[in-house]
Amino acid sequence: MRNCKLGILGGGQLGRMLLQAGLDFNLYTLVLDPDEHAPCRYLCEEFVHGDFKDYETVLAFGKRCDLLTIEIEHVNVDALFELEAAGVKVYPKPASIKTIQDKGLQKEFFAQHSVPSAPFRLLQGKQELESNQDFLPAFQKLRKGGYDGNGVVRISSLADIGKAFEGATVLEKLVNFDKEISVICARNTNGEVKAFPVVEQVMHPAHNLVDYLLAPAQISYKLQRMAIEIATHVTTALDMVGLLAVEMFVTPDGQILVNEVAPRPHNSGHHTMKANATSQFEQHLRAILGLPLGDTEPHCPAVLVNVLGEAGYSGEAVYEGLDEVLQEPGVYLHLYGKKFTRPYRKMGHLTVLAPTVEEVKQKADTIKNRLKIIA
Repeated sequence: MRNCKLGILGGGQLGRMLLQAGLDFNLYTLVLDPDEHAPCRYLCEEFVHGDFKDYETVLAFGKRCDLLTIEIEHVNVDALFELEAAGVKVYPKPASIKTIQDKGLQKEFFAQHSVPSAPFRLLQGKQELESNQDFLPAFQKLRKGGYDGNGVVRISSLADIGKAFEGATVLEKLVNFDKEISVICARNTNGEVKAFPVVEQVMHPAHNLVDYLLAPAQISYKLQRMAIEIATHVTTALDMVGLLAVEMFVTPDGQILVNEVAPRPHNSGHHTMKANATSQFEQHLRAILGLPLGDTEPHCPAVLVNVLGEAGYSGEAVYEGLDEVLQEPGVYLHLYGKKFTRPYRKMGHLTVLAPTVEEVKQKADTIKNRLKIIA
């Protein structure tokens, strides 16, 4: 496969981990990213400093590749359609990306394909909130460009209209839920589909980011099967090639509602690098290369802890408590190659392994606050 030139749109930590998996497949890799200091900068054969949202830049980059993939969905999809028409293999397919990168189209897709999801309304501007106050409380989401909690705001009543977004948004009815779960599903060019086991996300109460992730999710076998069936249905209906991360809510009455999907490797699958027979990154490459999908079975329970920049610190990163953390057996560090830290920036993650769920949770609670990234 050395003659296959794989292009990746986006050079962040997801691209970095894709490149690490790609070494085993002997791929020639090219990366496009607007940050000249991107984490992928020195790990690929060719790094192109440019904007993956710019039509001409993506078009020129893609013409140099045999196969093009993404590590972020906010890319110029018009250029991807043209590249696909010109014979470049683009996975995920541009049509899949177009639906997913617009949260309004995503919600309409769910409705059209009988995917259980929270009720929603589409708004053109925040002035429309007044005529939709019967729908509150709700979450307002930017249709395009949101990530990691950015582009999402809770609107409890019209008193919150001052913090509402202007422009095209989705108003999604607030739902009561017991747990947030996720399923990473893969589909290859031959239509083979495999899902990783369900994981449970525990959110940080202040920053709207995943505080830690527990694998496997602590839900019934019936709910696990329901979640995997829903994720498989969405993956197939979207005609995905590659990975699809399907984030879901478990409600108190035992329903599962799809929150959002992402057409790429995802934070909720990072633990698979150590905890599963095949990592999500290897699985993505297998899928887009048309290879048989790998075994998704876990070796043991795992917890993933995001390593975030400490509040009050910005500048060149300094890692405090590293030796203490790595003395613990079954604890593995993955840094993302980011030179500079800032408050709550994702700088890496820890994967914690243990024979039982109780042990892995206890170990994670013990070590998760020991590693601090300051400047």
